[in-house]
Amino acid sequence: MAKNLVIVESPTKVKTIEKFLGSSYKVVASNGHVRDLPKSTLGVDIENDYEPKYITIRGKGDKLAELKKLAKKSDKIYLATDPDREGEAISWHLANALNVDKKKMKRISFNEITKTAVKTSLKNPREIDMNLVDAQQARRVLDRIVGYSISPLLWMKIKRGLSAGRVQSVTLRMICDREEEIKEFIQEEYWSLEVELLPEKQKKTIVAKLNNKKGKKIEIGSSAEMKKILDDIEGKDYVITDVKNSERTKKAPLPFTTSTLQQEAAKVLNFSTSKTMKIAQELYEGIDINGSGSVGLISYLRTDSTRISDEADAMAREYISANFGDEYLSENKKTENKKTNVQDAHEAIRPTDINNTPAKVKPSLSRDQFRLYQLIWKRFTASRMQNAVYTTTSIQIKCGDYGFSAASSKIKFDGFMSVYTDADSKDEKKGNVIKNITTDTKLEFVEATEKQHFTQPPAHYTEATLVKAMEDKGIGRPSTYAPTISTILKRRYIVKENKNIYVTELGDAVNDMMVHAFPAIVDLSFTANLESLLDGIETGNIKWKTVIRNFYPDLHEAIEKAEKELEEVHIQDEVTDIICEDCGRNMVVKYGPHGKFIACPGFPECRNTKPYFEKTGIVCPSCGDEVVVKMSKKGRRYYGCMKNPECEFMSWLKPLNEKCPECGKYMVEKGNKAVCSDKECGYFEEIKKTEDKEEA
Repeated sequence: MAKNLVIVESPTKVKTIEKFLGSSYKVVASNGHVRDLPKSTLGVDIENDYEPKYITIRGKGDKLAELKKLAKKSDKIYLATDPDREGEAISWHLANALNVDKKKMKRISFNEITKTAVKTSLKNPREIDMNLVDAQQARRVLDRIVGYSISPLLWMKIKRGLSAGRVQSVTLRMICDREEEIKEFIQEEYWSLEVELLPEKQKKTIVAKLNNKKGKKIEIGSSAEMKKILDDIEGKDYVITDVKNSERTKKAPLPFTTSTLQQEAAKVLNFSTSKTMKIAQELYEGIDINGSGSVGLISYLRTDSTRISDEADAMAREYISANFGDEYLSENKKTENKKTNVQDAHEAIRPTDINNTPAKVKPSLSRDQFRLYQLIWKRFTASRMQNAVYTTTSIQIKCGDYGFSAASSKIKFDGFMSVYTDADSKDEKKGNVIKNITTDTKLEFVEATEKQHFTQPPAHYTEATLVKAMEDKGIGRPSTYAPTISTILKRRYIVKENKNIYVTELGDAVNDMMVHAFPAIVDLSFTANLESLLDGIETGNIKWKTVIRNFYPDLHEAIEKAEKELEEVHIQDEVTDIICEDCGRNMVVKYGPHGKFIACPGFPECRNTKPYFEKTGIVCPSCGDEVVVKMSKKGRRYYGCMKNPECEFMSWLKPLNEKCPECGKYMVEKGNKAVCSDKECGYFEEIKKTEDKEEA
């Protein structure tokens, strides 16, 4: 019988860690938490200073009994759960649930699952860090209070099965606010001018862009303005007034944090945040590598630090020196964290052994595991390398009163780019090739190209840009980004189409209620400040119940107020003039997972249902029938013709019963403006207020 018991979270880790330890160690998995707040009740004793009531999780009784039996027979028990506040809390719950002498129980943690890291942790056991435990308890209790207090109001107002959350509701608001910006955006016309010029004694032309008039920045707003400029420069000489040759550097990237890994994996690999975290977890816990057994390939995946240990840095420098040359080694470690809310408990995400190159381990990995590991390996290696250096040439050209500029760049030293090129760099265009040009070089005019443009609205969030926005605004922490997005997708508050995130009608309804009834909960500054307070618990500067005591009374007051208001504005089922053909009752409007539908009020005796089409009173621009509000298969609201599929008219924006005076196309409503549906036309006007008509 093994004298020492090591308890980890995941069964996958068991196999990886067992091979590092001798027969005197027994390694078992707890399969995550063994205790938690009950699902059926709030589980927090508000009257008893917010004391949480923990119970054994349903289905974990047998596992806990097994762990207790092994613990009683062991001389020493090492709690080796994940090295974060969640892992610390799991160890604390285990320590309380195993019912053995606390003196023989110790906590160990490691940032990577390697023989050296595991053995070192066993030599340096410690006590459970109650600051980390309390930080997790505070988050768990706060989230439970918010979710269990507000969700019933959502059921009352909209439909059962919905949920609100401290982080998810703010994230939903961010998405809704972006959608509102896009809807209200009015595009503006602008023009650009490029001229193609041929330097004397050269075969390749260069392209110069108009950027000033008499030294002042120029903006071209119409075709008439563009025509005047073309008339002004017609037949005039193009003269080079200045040539500058210089160098610029492109900085090597920092190693991945949880956030930047999710963003880059979304851009480069088209992975969702949840998929990225799932695969990273597999790489961290251990992969069966041919000839080596189970190997943890990367360090811990939940971190917002870019710090790298001295050992890992030295290992990387040795590898780079041997495989690329000393000239490729960076002069510093590139580990600065400029953000104030960074928790530096862990290293950045990196390979556990840089010598496990992607090519070496590829045969043992699935396609997705290989692609993510390769991304992590390349990014870490690049972070230890020199910056890339470019030689640049920029020239200033004058034609009459107008100034043009042209520039080119050529890579002089590839540095880190010999290993890694990020998603943004891949989008860079080559542009001009400028060489052997001085202020005396004569230029021959070849062609002028004028282009009409329209300003673009803010882009829809993608998972990558949403994660970046959450991180920038201090909403949530690395461990919450993926589950938060997964939750609001699962609730059908949002949908994804071609990477873009859109709000559904259901999401709009939930957000509207949260904004009106609980403005503090969905206030970005309030949420970010609360995150800082929770981080203060982790560092031991704040007591966890102090945060709860200060938070709950305001929430309770808001809930009581909302309950009264919601009772007053509670929407009963809207009765329609549609008669149920099965029982003769007037059918009513109901809410479902995909939005509204029409159902017989006699349910469950009568189960007749129909699609719901909200009438708009707008004439279809294509066939003259009526336009109604519809829902896409993914729950997104749009406007379509009642005669669909015979008539294929549809619009994401609300059409209007008026034609564009410029081109004759139909107009749509955008904010407080009527805008031509043809983007090339660009015509818009203020929408006349109905109040003015009534007063008249």
